[in-house]
Amino acid sequence: MGFKTDFARVQGLGGAGEGVHHWWIQRLTSVALVPLTILFLIPFGRALGGGTEALIATYGQFGNALTAALFIGVACWHFAIGIQVVIEDYVHGNASRVTLLILAKLFSYTLAAAGILAVATILFRA
Repeated sequence: MGFKTDFARVQGLGGAGEGVHHWWIQRLTSVALVPLTILFLIPFGRALGGGTEALIATYGQFGNALTAALFIGVACWHFAIGIQVVIEDYVHGNASRVTLLILAKLFSYTLAAAGILAVATILFRA
């Protein structure tokens, strides 16, 4: 048994730096969501209570539709990153962890696609 440095003992035991990437992306999406939420809620609030015609008129405009699509996409991305961290930290057992990660990503991407498709449908039909 020879002497090993601390670095030699831990080398190859895990990928350092992956958590920093998640942390930065989570912060960037949260900062991006602040103005996007405000820009999404103002036209939505004006159209609320006006019925289907008011929503179609509001999101038939390119600027409002683009803001809504960006808001939906960034919010779903933020959710996917956040739920991944929660699952990795609190779910034990590799099989259940992998299953939950796949389901969470699938749910997030499906929700984003459905929301963006709905906004695009309103925009291109108006």
